Amino acid sequence: MFRGTVTLEYLMQSTMPVPVTHVIFDVDGLLLDSESIYDVIIDSILKEHGRKLSTEARCKIMGKKDTEVATILIDEFELPLTVEEFLQHDRRQQEVLLPSVELLPGAEKLVRHLHRQGIPIAVATGSSKRSMELKTARHKGLFDLFHHFVYSSDDPEVGKGKPEPDCFLLAARRFPADPEPNKCLVLEDAVNGVVAAHAAGMQCVWVPDPQQPQDGYKEKATLTLTSLTEFKPELFGLPPYED
Repeated sequence: MFRGTVTLEYLMQSTMPVPVTHVIFDVDGLLLDSESIYDVIIDSILKEHGRKLSTEARCKIMGKKDTEVATILIDEFELPLTVEEFLQHDRRQQEVLLPSVELLPGAEKLVRHLHRQGIPIAVATGSSKRSMELKTARHKGLFDLFHHFVYSSDDPEVGKGKPEPDCFLLAARRFPADPEPNKCLVLEDAVNGVVAAHAAGMQCVWVPDPQQPQDGYKEKATLTLTSLTEFKPELFGLPPYED
């Protein structure tokens, strides 16, 4: 029996939550309000070539490796750039904009709660270590609580980015207990991340970006929320909030 109030959204899910022992977090759009900054950066690059970022293209690139993002956008918009040229433009603007990123509602409370309760937590992101250091600089104390990070853009053990399951499976293996996938809970905001978690055999709490299409993906998530502030750890056998 699960403790706490069960919402209508929970009842509408296709699978019942089962207890987990480990939690893996995405970052952009889930813990940090950074997706809007990436939109500004990409739009500025596209604008130089008379293009504009579409919702469809935005969904395709969320959660991807840096090189995959560049390749997709170059192909999609027929940009006269190499992948390295695109990334150079991208990195220059990241240096200026990413250090100002704020935490999203509910993020700090959840991370600190799980850490305080001794629940092993990790990050699996499509970002590079360099960009993560930029956007977490103002929140170092919080991100120091994670046991480890999988940076898909840098890590040679990540063959493909999301929606492939590589980064989540690797994040699970790097916990000392090496838990089975079904003992890991993924928290995600992107469609690509939800598909990746499902492919990894992990439960997933989805906090979707409002610009993303949700039809056809909810059945891959165990639970869909509008904000991390709605998350009830006890639904997954984790210690409930104390307040």
